[in-house]
Amino acid sequence: MDIETGKVLAMALAAGLGVLGPAIGIGMIGGRAMDAIGRNPEASDKIVSNMILAIVFTEALGILALVVSFIIKFV
Repeated sequence: MDIETGKVLAMALAAGLGVLGPAIGIGMIGGRAMDAIGRNPEASDKIVSNMILAIVFTEALGILALVVSFIIKFV
């Protein structure tokens, strides 16, 4: 296996596995927020704002994985 093939495989693994975790996390955050809103609809404003903040932090990890995969590809 040459170096370019190794870089492409490493890029694919870093991007694929690095985005898989945040995708599962965002799904769990959204599901738990919907459960909480269903139990206490009066608190939906506070729940939604906290949910969006948690999704942003989770998505940042996915973006970081994509950046690392591009660094692997081009360096």
